[in-house]
Amino acid sequence: MNEFELIHRLTRSLPTNPSVVVGAGDDCAVLDPGGPDRLLLFKTDAVVEGVHFSSDAAPEKIGHKALGRCLSDIAAMAGTPTAALVTIGLPRDFQAEKVEAIYAGLNALARRHQVAIVGGETTTNPERIFISIALLGWVPRGKGVLRSGAEAGDAIFVTGELGGSLAGKHLDFEPRLDEGRWLAQHFSLHAMLDVSDGLAGDLRHILAASRVGAELLATSIPISRSARLAAKASSTAKPALLAALTDGEDFELLFTVAGRDAVPLLDAWRKEFPKLPLTCIGRITAGEGITIRDKHSIRPLTAHGYDHFA
Repeated sequence: MNEFELIHRLTRSLPTNPSVVVGAGDDCAVLDPGGPDRLLLFKTDAVVEGVHFSSDAAPEKIGHKALGRCLSDIAAMAGTPTAALVTIGLPRDFQAEKVEAIYAGLNALARRHQVAIVGGETTTNPERIFISIALLGWVPRGKGVLRSGAEAGDAIFVTGELGGSLAGKHLDFEPRLDEGRWLAQHFSLHAMLDVSDGLAGDLRHILAASRVGAELLATSIPISRSARLAAKASSTAKPALLAALTDGEDFELLFTVAGRDAVPLLDAWRKEFPKLPLTCIGRITAGEGITIRDKHSIRPLTAHGYDHFA
């Protein structure tokens, strides 16, 4: 059983109540608190030593990543984060200075995005550190972006570059909060999520939720310098394109808009965010699955992204 089969099995009969607008299955839960102009976003995520970071990782960057993963999901809903709770599990021989440094990294990112850290929990955990974040945010009514709205003919866009995140980006990324809100304010986004498990895997979440397919252009995938260098350095490394499709932990925004909006969006983006690339990588189709086109052929994309239980 892979990660996503397990998630489906666990979430198919979850209890609900009238406040739930969107439950399990998107980047954040969306709740209606009864106010006239806002919906509540609710997200949780965890990082585990040996899985999401190594034991010798800089502690400030561990804290940054722990909160940044949740912030990236709020960004994918075009939302604004507000307050977080932090649960940290520590081995009995923990070093207080290291834990304080983890919090220093977490707090620095929180302050930058005006997020209050309002409490949490500490517990013991044999051998390794884990950190779990529960984050609240909000989005204006009518402006939240789900995974389920992609339509045939949409252009598919991704921010930044993909692949090679283990070279450092996975610990030092910037959640695209400003970019997500700007996109939702100025254009009609049909679907959006953040690329955490790899483009090949995460795009499939949009396709499944929207019941559509996709065609990608191999020459348009924005491959990071780290992925290209890794591919050149070793004959056993992933080819650069495959790394961009499957490595994960890029924490970039992946979204779709109507084809007619593609050129105006690109023009406006370059003026608003001149230092951050935005790339049209393909289109949504009426079929199923993903195909990838290069100069010589169109073929099914069989690669998938990261799976915790694979």
